[in-house]
Amino acid sequence: MSKTVPFNKEKALGILAEHGSPLYVYDEKGIRDNAQKLNDAFAWSSGYKNYFAVKATPTPGILRVLREEGMGFDCSSRSELLLMQGMGVSGNDIFFTSNNTPREDFELAIELGVIVNIDDLTQVPVFLDALGDKEYDSVAVRYNPGDEHGGNEIIGQPTEAKYGMSLEQVIEAYEMLSKANIKHLGLHTMVASNELHEEFFVKTAQIIKNAVKSIEVKMPNAVKFVNLGGGFGIPYNPEDSALDYQKISDGVRSELEELGVEIYTENGRAITGPYGYLLTSVRYVMEKYKTYVGVDASMHNLMRPGMYGAYHHISVLGKGDDGDMTYDVVGSLCENNDKFAIDRRLPEVEPGDILVIHDAGAHGHAMGFNYNGLLRSAEVLLHEDGSTELVRRVETFEDYSRTIQW
Repeated sequence: MSKTVPFNKEKALGILAEHGSPLYVYDEKGIRDNAQKLNDAFAWSSGYKNYFAVKATPTPGILRVLREEGMGFDCSSRSELLLMQGMGVSGNDIFFTSNNTPREDFELAIELGVIVNIDDLTQVPVFLDALGDKEYDSVAVRYNPGDEHGGNEIIGQPTEAKYGMSLEQVIEAYEMLSKANIKHLGLHTMVASNELHEEFFVKTAQIIKNAVKSIEVKMPNAVKFVNLGGGFGIPYNPEDSALDYQKISDGVRSELEELGVEIYTENGRAITGPYGYLLTSVRYVMEKYKTYVGVDASMHNLMRPGMYGAYHHISVLGKGDDGDMTYDVVGSLCENNDKFAIDRRLPEVEPGDILVIHDAGAHGHAMGFNYNGLLRSAEVLLHEDGSTELVRRVETFEDYSRTIQW
């Protein structure tokens, strides 16, 4: 099976000639349409908001598109909060979920007035001390359901995860937070990443509902909002089926509508992942014990295949993605796991061909690094009218060496 791209070979060659290879290209129309589809699915829930996980694609040129589509932002670090500050985003448009959080990060979050999500019981007094006697709008507590819900391969099992509190700890945290001048308390959980079964998220909603009812036995009407986390997966493999947002929403509605709380999610990968493409040029086709396609991108541009053994579909522009040749597609790092594909069937590849690595719009450029002194690529937004906008320039040696004390 094949995957499509929103540009042809001639267009891609023009973009690469202007911005260099390798290069990340993002399809603005695809991102907008997908964001609207998710918002429409949850339109029944007054106050619903998806807080896009900034860590997935932390590029303001992309984030602004999502903001225009009504999304907030899920931040996990001080730098991500500062990105928001630079974009002029603050308050309840930000959901701050971090762990091992230092006091100074809580102080910045309080300054920005964001929804603070507290990960551990030990952090509650640190946050409250930073808050002092100020009035504050919204604080959430992160719940780890333990054996109540299984996780999946990427995020791990809840009982093995470093995130969140047991229900007993959540209730204790609520009792501590209720003594402060906080208007709204909420409950958050996230137990999966890249999950492709709709029923998983309905079960998450059921577990959240049960937790809310347990909290409210001791503290009636304490919970004003719930965040079901992210984890909506994407069909990296062409044989996979895309998630049905409406089916998830209908199931969540059946579990949570009775609570009368606002409902949030924090999906990142599902929103931009399918609409980002890593374009890379073929340098060599090498015959060793296997046949290798050597490209100008490396694991430092996209680490998921090397880190997780993750599958990313590959097309050869102008030749398609079905063929009878078998290749390992590799970069130039001096690490043997620097491979985008192993034993992949492709059309015959030649030096100068352009490969498209699909579904790279989340956790792609964001997870880049500089091992071997390799530099990170530029990012380009492809507008619906066919024009392109540079949203992150290519990294230079001057960038790489700026922190060095010679």
